Amino acid sequence: MLAIDILKWPGMNQAFIFSFVVTTAMALAVIPYGKRRPVGTPVTWGEAMVGSVYVFFVMFLAFGVVPHQFIVHADNDLGWRKDKLIYGPFDLLKHKAGGGNFPFTVSYEALRDILVVVIHVIYIGLMIYLFVWWQKRGEKTNKELETSSYGRPLVRKS
Repeated sequence: MLAIDILKWPGMNQAFIFSFVVTTAMALAVIPYGKRRPVGTPVTWGEAMVGSVYVFFVMFLAFGVVPHQFIVHADNDLGWRKDKLIYGPFDLLKHKAGGGNFPFTVSYEALRDILVVVIHVIYIGLMIYLFVWWQKRGEKTNKELETSSYGRPLVRKS
């Protein structure tokens, strides 16, 4: 029998995966709390402090810890350095200085930085979605009925 330890694969980093999953779960935990809390209930000083500390901690994890863990993983485990160049399949990304046709040099360090920006964009999008959802959670959407030429709503009888 072949035993494979999945946590020893080069693409698996326990610290990055754990921080990513925990941060996303903590951010999405706002939705069940918001559905349970009655809309328009006054917020006490203590609730405001706890909520602000919670949001600050989630944002600290999302924009500080998760990207840092990915950078550490890419540098240490994957060995993505500046001197390691990306050539791509069939040397499509081979730079002109190295005999290829691609106009500039792409290193693994640049790919790492692009992926860190993607992580930031994912969390910015999630935060904006959650902030907007929280602000609009009490609004009801009214279905507009078709009106007649007299301005009265048309209601079909079945």
